[in-house]
This record gives sequence, structure tokens and C-alpha cells, in this order.
Amino acid sequence: MRHLLLPAPRQRQAALPAAQALSPSASSGPQIPALPMAARTQAWQFAAALVFFHGSEYVLAAAFHGHSNVTATSLLISKQYVLAMSFAMVEHLTESLFFPEIKGYLFVSNIGLLMVLVGEIIRKIAVVTAGRAFTHVIRIQYEDQHQLVTHGIYRFMRHPGYSGFLLWAVGTQVMLCNPVSTVVFALVLWRFFARRIPYEEFFLRQFFGSQYEEYARKVHSGLPFIN
Repeated sequence: MRHLLLPAPRQRQAALPAAQALSPSASSGPQIPALPMAARTQAWQFAAALVFFHGSEYVLAAAFHGHSNVTATSLLISKQYVLAMSFAMVEHLTESLFFPEIKGYLFVSNIGLLMVLVGEIIRKIAVVTAGRAFTHVIRIQYEDQHQLVTHGIYRFMRHPGYSGFLLWAVGTQVMLCNPVSTVVFALVLWRFFARRIPYEEFFLRQFFGSQYEEYARKVHSGLPFIN
């Protein structure tokens, strides 16, 4: 009886390696680490912010200027913009995999989320207040329907659309806890607006003369260190 029972353990032992070989967890290949929960939440928030921002830009541009006049420029999408956002996503993924502790600062991420919301609200209020006077391309020729908007949110800042976009864009990177992109976005966008605003206001002064001079003297641009 003892001789009949001895082979059974050896059969189980022989079957064990085969079962392990069939198990996916026993694979000897490299394993891709899972993203931390905080990083995944940030990525979804970033995607939602992008979709809502550009979707609402399209809807408002189409409402005020007609669908036929809406282009990629109307959605504020350019090659430089796509590259910047792609760099931000690469940074977030890289840091999430190799330095996951950076993405764990929920307080910082929530501040970024608040910046995104406030920036979105400021910009959309600016667009709705200006109506047809708001365009994504600087006008260099005066048109009959062109008017100087100084009421509503424009009583407090001359360029609330730019101010809102700057706050929104930098906020997306703070929300992602992207230290490199936060600094790069802030510097590049500030430099862009520091050049764009004087160029745009040159034509506004040509169109409205002393009326705009008086308005610019009383109301700040709405962006830091840009008068």
C-alpha cells in the first residue's frame, strides 16, 4: 500500500512547474509598472480640460462668426501648441513611472485644477462679452462692426481672454504636477503675450485713437508685468 501512494506526490510536484509555466504572473518578461492612482486622475482631468476648452472655443466661434469661418486657428490649435501639449504628456508619463512621488502632491494638483477652472471662466466671459468683436486673429483693418468693448469684465482688464488662457494653460501643468512644463509654459506664454499685446494695441490705437488711449491708461492689461 505504501508503494502505491509514493508516486502521487511526485506527480503533483511534476505538474506544479507546468502550471506555473502557464500562469501569466510567472512570465519572466519585463513588466510595465502601473501608473499611480493620483497620476491617472490627473491625466483624466487634463484630457477633460483640453476637450472642454477647445470644444467650447469652437461652439462660441461658430455662434458668433458662423461655422464656415471656424478653422484650427479658431480652436487655438497650432503646431507649436500640439508640441507643447505633447511634451507635457510625455513629462507626466515619465515622472509618473520613474518619480511617482512627484505626482502625489494633491494640494498642488488641486491648486492647478482651480487655476484651470478660473482661467476657463475668465476667458469664456471675455468671449461672450465681446461677442463678434472677439476674434482669434488680430484684425489689422477696421470694419464697420468693429467696436471697442470696455464694459463687463473689460472694465477690469483690457485682455481678459489672454489672461484667462495664460491662467488656464499654466494651471493644466500645475494640475499635472509637471515642474518642467509649468515653468516652460509660464515663460513661453508670457513672452508670447508680451509681444502680441503691443502689436495688437498698435492697431487698436489706429482704429479708436484717443478713446483707446484713455482706456489703456485707466485699465491694466490683465497680465503680470505687461502694462
